[in-house]
Amino acid sequence: MAVATDTQLRDAIQALVGYAVAHGLADAEDRVWAYNATLECAGATGPAPKEAWALDGGAPADADLDALLATIADVAVANGVADDTASGRDRVSCRVMGLLMPKPSQVSAHFRELARAAGPKAATDWFYQLCCDAGYVRRSAIARNVKWTTPTRWGNLEITINLSKPEKDPREIAAAGAAAPNAEKYPACQLCIENEGYSGRAASAPGGAHPARQNLRIIPIELGGERWGLQYSPYAYFNEHCIAMSAHHRPMHIDRASLTCLLDFVDAFPHYFIGSNADLPIVGGSILSHDHFQGGAHEFPMMRARVTETFSMPGNPDVTGEVLEWPLSVLRLASTSREALLEASVHVIDAWRSWSDPAVGVIAHEADGTPHNTVTPVIRRAGERYEAYLALRCNVTSADHPLGVFHPHAEYHHIKRENIGLIEVMGLAILPPRLVPELAAVRDHLLAGDLDVLETDELTASHAAWAREVYARRSSELTPEGTLGVLHEEVGHVFGHVLENAGVFKWDEAGRAAQQRFIDSI
Repeated sequence: MAVATDTQLRDAIQALVGYAVAHGLADAEDRVWAYNATLECAGATGPAPKEAWALDGGAPADADLDALLATIADVAVANGVADDTASGRDRVSCRVMGLLMPKPSQVSAHFRELARAAGPKAATDWFYQLCCDAGYVRRSAIARNVKWTTPTRWGNLEITINLSKPEKDPREIAAAGAAAPNAEKYPACQLCIENEGYSGRAASAPGGAHPARQNLRIIPIELGGERWGLQYSPYAYFNEHCIAMSAHHRPMHIDRASLTCLLDFVDAFPHYFIGSNADLPIVGGSILSHDHFQGGAHEFPMMRARVTETFSMPGNPDVTGEVLEWPLSVLRLASTSREALLEASVHVIDAWRSWSDPAVGVIAHEADGTPHNTVTPVIRRAGERYEAYLALRCNVTSADHPLGVFHPHAEYHHIKRENIGLIEVMGLAILPPRLVPELAAVRDHLLAGDLDVLETDELTASHAAWAREVYARRSSELTPEGTLGVLHEEVGHVFGHVLENAGVFKWDEAGRAAQQRFIDSI
């Protein structure tokens, strides 16, 4: 690794401070302090800034934030104040940006003032831009994701191959294996509000690896009469992907209290949707241990789904019920009355938790009381109208489907085997990065007409049967320019089938009859 010269380090820090001033993160009067604070983060005591820059700063130049931070982090590694790993460098970058941006109290005060003066959208617009400019929302990493849409019978499904999250450094994996066990972790998880300003730790540290969060800012909000926090996701999957997390490290739960929080959120931020992962394994998200929601400024394919049936509930005359043409079993409830929508949603959820229909494999609970049924709820505002999307979920398993009957089936695991969480319920696939090299290898073999190699190439073996079937149907479309597009389209159809697997009431005669039995019961 070639370490920056003194001149290069000076220029990088001056440019970074200029960037912070130009983007409203730091005040121009603080530039010398900011220069020296950044020097300290790099483990350096010089060089001095240019005198002219120290006096007036000069005109800010266009800056590549990632490149400037990389230069400073490399110097920190060379000076022995940072680990020579990806996370070690990231801890330096986050520390620097945490110093160069406003303190949490200043951020929340400005957010509240903007919300009062110009409305909640102006406040979130400013806060989101701040998080992007401070490098907390990793725009350059997010830009690496591979995205496309696929037309299906369910509408245009949105597909993302997630390349934004950093892969683990082999040295960190080895260090994690050698780390001393520690029963107490701080912060308890990555969603705790105590992450704000945390310096992070290496894989070898007691408690294991934890990302740096010095440039994280959390807006205190109140939901359900309790303290919650609002932040943006560093590796956003959609526009203004935000997270609302409880100030208390407690498990996820779907009930009247959580629905009240969701409704409070859309009252505070009516331009955002908000939803929760389900609260049971298999059908829940990746973090069930911390009560949290996800939202943002995106309209998902589920929200555009066609209505196939309307229904009413005798005890809730002010609420309209709708069945959506969607692979998962989703009921949309709508009302201009918040309280009526809350009561109707609680009624549906309580009814579903106790609903069994063995004819279609739905079992409410085991003999010992272990529950299987829950929902993935999503709430949004449309003018004065409140909408609740309730995706009915069931986490039963069987000998044929040990990972879950209403979970991606084994034939589709070559594309997707992880849980179907909130974001995917709504029609946006989050697929693993391994698919980029694997699909490229499939493309090459199909173009060469070399189908027998599909089973022997470790990159393509899991896709072999699927790739042969695609070749049989679409060989005339497999040109050098078009083959990857064909494969992407076919991946989109697999995602559609995966969502169908997750639907408790299928779109056949038996499934439609079963869904009607449940609707009749409510």
